[in-house]
Amino acid sequence: MKRSEQGAALLSVLLLVAVMAVLAAAALEKLKLATHLATNAAAIDQARAYAMAGETIALYRIGDLIQRDANRTTREGDWEGRETSFPIDGGIASARLSDGGNCFNLNSVVQGDVAGGLTVRQGGVEEFARLMTLLDVPPNVAQGVALATADWIDSDTVPLQGGAEDDTYQRGPLRYRTANTLMADRSELRAVAGVTPELYARLQPFLCALPVHELSSINVDTLTPQQAPLLAMLSANIDPARARSAIEQRPPGGWVSTADFWKQPMLAGVADAAKGQAVLNTRWFGLRLLVELAGAELEENALIDGGVKPGRLVRRSYGEAT
Repeated sequence: MKRSEQGAALLSVLLLVAVMAVLAAAALEKLKLATHLATNAAAIDQARAYAMAGETIALYRIGDLIQRDANRTTREGDWEGRETSFPIDGGIASARLSDGGNCFNLNSVVQGDVAGGLTVRQGGVEEFARLMTLLDVPPNVAQGVALATADWIDSDTVPLQGGAEDDTYQRGPLRYRTANTLMADRSELRAVAGVTPELYARLQPFLCALPVHELSSINVDTLTPQQAPLLAMLSANIDPARARSAIEQRPPGGWVSTADFWKQPMLAGVADAAKGQAVLNTRWFGLRLLVELAGAELEENALIDGGVKPGRLVRRSYGEAT
């Protein structure tokens, strides 16, 4: 073989080796990725199993709270809003239980039933608009969003004066229609006419979408001073400062009756209808679970109905609460 031919053969061999090295590296990278994905999937599955165990523990905890006193749910025992962490094999899990009923129920802007038809509840619309104005939303914007929310949920397709039905959403760049049924999650409000990301961020801590369309029941024995707007929204005669003061006057063991709560001087002049929304027991409980396992992280947010025996999980969602 000539020297020139030997050089060409050597070059071909080196080129072949280089190509094989690149292919091998790519194959190893894909294998590494596949192994990582499989490991991560297994970790997520295990994390979900731990989260379900956390749900069971929470149900027992809620059962204990209700068994202690079915007529009153207080902050005794420091259960409300407290995060509890505990080690698990290969990671850590944390859980936080909260009063899931101390919020404005978006579904309270309607009345009736899904089968027979949902119609606008004026009291719920007014309450929602009042809450928004208490949170510094301009009154005209608050009224429009409240009416549009009622139109979103009610069964008909005829817009309220100042509201929004299908025609409004069909004219937008992203065409869609109203749900005409109860909201399953508060995040649905983001699709309602007039709701901007900034407005939703301001309202979100005070909102919920319970699986009932009753007016919001506010437990004055678990309500925090930061949630004063939820008390103030019940009546035009209560401003946030007076509401906060009334909450801060709560006895260490909670109120004996709602009548005692409403006797406070700063709450004078509130109508009986509004007083009926203040309660001493909690039906709905919120549960947040966070599981960190083998480099994977799983967050779950759940709603529990404590009004039935035994308590039951109504819904769960994975990911950060929206």
